[in-house]
Amino acid sequence: MTERYFPISEYERRWALVHAEMRRRGVATAVVWGRSGGTYDRASDIYYLTNYYGNNSGQGFDNDLQNCRAFSAVILREGEKPELIIEESAPHLNLLATDRIVGTWDPVKTVAERLGARADKGPVAFLGTDFFSMKHWGQLQAATAGITWQFEDDIVRKIRRVKSSLELDAYREGGLIASRACNLLIEGLLSGKSEAEAAGDAAREVVRSGGAIHMIPVSHGDKIDNMCRNPLPGYSHDTPKPGDLIRGFVYGPMFQGYYLDPGRTVVAGRKPTPAQRELIESCVRVTDDLLAALKPGLKVRELVDLGDRLKADLNVEDDEMAKKFPLYGHGLGLFFEQPIFSTAMGYGDDEFVEGMVAGIEVFFARPGIGSVGFEQNAILTSNGIELLTTTPMLWW
Repeated sequence: MTERYFPISEYERRWALVHAEMRRRGVATAVVWGRSGGTYDRASDIYYLTNYYGNNSGQGFDNDLQNCRAFSAVILREGEKPELIIEESAPHLNLLATDRIVGTWDPVKTVAERLGARADKGPVAFLGTDFFSMKHWGQLQAATAGITWQFEDDIVRKIRRVKSSLELDAYREGGLIASRACNLLIEGLLSGKSEAEAAGDAAREVVRSGGAIHMIPVSHGDKIDNMCRNPLPGYSHDTPKPGDLIRGFVYGPMFQGYYLDPGRTVVAGRKPTPAQRELIESCVRVTDDLLAALKPGLKVRELVDLGDRLKADLNVEDDEMAKKFPLYGHGLGLFFEQPIFSTAMGYGDDEFVEGMVAGIEVFFARPGIGSVGFEQNAILTSNGIELLTTTPMLWW
């Protein structure tokens, strides 16, 4: 039977850090909301605190029986185990890090009742304002008229930035899975397979290894400026022709929920024109130089300035990907995490810290040649980086 991966001591460490951050912000009680049921992006805080992931689909609609579908909550109070409010009645108890569990068909009502039973004094922190629905927020306000809510979305996110040694071990395993999958994706695309066939090879490797796919965005040829040729699945049934630029990424929770998202650009037929070769190799150099610059104490602003200087020397333009993601990377964890390596997004004064996991990504284009992009994932150590994604950068 599947058992919880991390020992309870790992969760106790996390709880202690979150409680300390709550004290710093002047709250004795916090309600952390999460949403799962087929998505991973908003499941992270709940999963981090309790190892809970619900399977009640978030694509469904509320009805007379079920309200606030696919949402769960954790009530945090210092000195106590987290109290987990879930929208199902038969959880996998062997997987959970807390034994304080309440099953309900209406998480909003149950959270309000649990708070009211304790008559919490002072403000109560609310985590989840950026995805909790207006409908359910209205219900919660009406049911907790005596509570002063204090919005503190990033309490748990802040703690999640720096990984424990056990988390880093999980990341190393995830790196092996992501690298094998990315190898299969690129090998398939270069061997004459369609985007869908190559993506299927990569997805099978991830699933076979116990991970999950969020997306495998692939594009080539006349659609290379787009993130993917078919936006719904991320890949098409089209097959690259010799000479086409091809860009492919594999991303998702590769192991125990931890995300990786390596990406590569290649040329079908492995015979690039001089202009294609120069553009691809320039993007590789910028990616490598940014990776080499990562170190504890470096500010995000300094990394962004370096990336801007390196790109300015190359006479390249921002493609759709660079405009869509005006950054040089991001933190990684149980999804894409802070900091974002961008000054445009307001993270310039953030600082890199040992124990972070980072994704360095670079996208640019030249008219008449096409768009290229790469991403590498690495652990930030006291001496630089430990590379997690080992798929070759160049394929000729």
